Amino acid sequence: MVYPSVERRRVLAAAALGRQSGVPGPEPGDGEPLRAVAGEVLDVSPHLITIETPSGTEERLVIAPWATAWHGAEVAPADLPVGSMVLMRALRDGRVVDRIWADTTRITGTLLSIEGRRDLTVELDCGPHRGHRTVIIPYRSSGRLQVRHPKLEPGYLFDAIGVRRDGASLALLPATSQPPYPARSVPPAPPAYKQSRIGGTVTWSDTFDEEERGAAYPMLERTDTGCARAGVSCAGLPYLSVGSLLQVRNVCTDRTANVPVIACGCVAGRFCDRCVECDTSPRGRIAELSPSSYVELGGELVKGCFNAQLGLG
Repeated sequence: MVYPSVERRRVLAAAALGRQSGVPGPEPGDGEPLRAVAGEVLDVSPHLITIETPSGTEERLVIAPWATAWHGAEVAPADLPVGSMVLMRALRDGRVVDRIWADTTRITGTLLSIEGRRDLTVELDCGPHRGHRTVIIPYRSSGRLQVRHPKLEPGYLFDAIGVRRDGASLALLPATSQPPYPARSVPPAPPAYKQSRIGGTVTWSDTFDEEERGAAYPMLERTDTGCARAGVSCAGLPYLSVGSLLQVRNVCTDRTANVPVIACGCVAGRFCDRCVECDTSPRGRIAELSPSSYVELGGELVKGCFNAQLGLG
C-alpha cells in the first residue's frame, strides 16, 4: 500500500477538519531568524569555515568572534578536525556562525545489556523503527553518567549525548536524569482537558536525515505508523497522525515554529521527565525534533532539551 506524503497528509487532514493547512517553518516576529547548517568540514580557520553540505554543495561561512564549538568538550572552532560532521547555528541571513557542534550524537533507548569493567559497552533498544544500537561509555565519563543514570540495568531507560568517533558512538554526558521506573511502566497520563496548548519537554534525536526539519510525536495511531509501541505518554497528549503540523514554542527563547510530524516518537513517550532549562517544564516529552528544527528554535544540542508549549499549526 502506498501512503501519501507528509505534505499531502497535512493538506488532507486540514480539509477533513475544516481548517487552513499551516505552513512549516518559523513564526515571523520572533527576532533574528536562526538557520541550522549541516555538512562535512573541508577547511576551518579562526574566521572562516568551509563545508560540503549533504546535497554536495560547498558553502563558506564566517565564524563570529564570540563563536564556540563542542566536539566532546568545548573547543575553539579553529581546532575542529577536517572531515568532522558539523551542525552549525547561523544568524545574520544565515552567513555568520556563532555555535558549532561536531560529530554530536544522542543515544536514547531501553537498556538491553551492559558489559565491561572500565569502559562499558551498552546495547540499547531504540524502538522498532530505529533498531538496536551499541554505544561505549568511556571510563572517564562513567561516573558523571551514573550519577544521573543509577540503574544501568536491562529494562530501564537511557539517554545520553556524545560523539561519533572511529565508527563508534561514545556516550559522554547524561541528557536527562534516568526515570526511576522500567521502560514498560510509564506512569499514566492525567485526565485530558481541552486546551489550546500543552506544556512539556522537547528534545532532539539524530535519527533524522541531516537537513531534515520535522518531529517525532508519541501519540500516533499505531495503524497509521506501523509502530506497535506508539500511543504511550504521561503528558496527556491528543492522538495525531503523520503529517500533522505542530506549533512548537520554546519557552526559554520565545521562538515558535510550525514543525511537521514525520516519525513515531514511541521511545520519547516513555520518558516522564522534566526539562529544567530556564523554567521547570511539566512532566513528559511532548515531541522529539530533528537537530535542525531543534537548533532553529534556539535549542542547544548539548543541553538536550527545552521547556516548550505545543499547539496545532
